[in-house]
Amino acid sequence: MATATITLSSKGQVVIPKEIRDELHWIAGTQIALVSSASGVTLKAVPNKTGHKLVDLIGMFKHEGLPLSIEELCKPVDDSADDKAATSRRR
Repeated sequence: MATATITLSSKGQVVIPKEIRDELHWIAGTQIALVSSASGVTLKAVPNKTGHKLVDLIGMFKHEGLPLSIEELCKPVDDSADDKAATSRRR
C-alpha cells in the first residue's frame, strides 16, 4: 500500500495522488465515503449498487419436476431429524 502526504486547500479540497487512485482502481466518478474517528478520517470507496431489485430475482431458482400443489407447499415441515442431527454434532 502506498502512503502519501496531501495538503488541504483553502476550499477544503484534497487531491488523491494518481499512484494511490491507480492502486485502488478509483476513477473519475467513484463515490468515496469519508468516515471520521478520534484519530482522523478514513476514505472508503462506496460499493457500486448492482441495480438488482427484488422483482429482478423472482424466478431465479427453478423447481425441477412436477409443480407442487398449494397443500404440499403449505404442509408443516418436520424438522425434528435436523434438530437431532445438530444436537449430536454439538456434543
